[in-house]
Amino acid sequence: MEGNHLNQNIHIIHESGEDYLEKILMLQEQNNAPVRSIDLANAFNFSRPAISKAIKILSKNGFITVKQGYLCLTELGLKRANEIYHRHRVLKDFFIKIGVSESIAEHDACKIEHDLHDSTFQAISELLKKIN
Repeated sequence: MEGNHLNQNIHIIHESGEDYLEKILMLQEQNNAPVRSIDLANAFNFSRPAISKAIKILSKNGFITVKQGYLCLTELGLKRANEIYHRHRVLKDFFIKIGVSESIAEHDACKIEHDLHDSTFQAISELLKKIN
């Protein structure tokens, strides 16, 4: 794949994995504290076994480590989390600027932040800069 996915010779991550990385980063920033798997389960309203499975996959692929019960983003995980979170914020801001309600803008940003081609995202980002 080309575009916003990680280089093929590094690690592949799916949309759900990106969501987990983004949420870990968001929870760290919101709470100014390390994130536990139960925090992630509560944020997504998922069961602990579902979260546990995702954590194992993310850990195996080098995106997170688990230390004393806390989820720690690796350098690779932090990079990807920041990329997707940045996309989310830019898209949400753009949608709000063009008249979409905040709740719909939030929902739509979550849906397309993963699939939008880099050039399309850059065009939106540049347009948003001009609008501001």
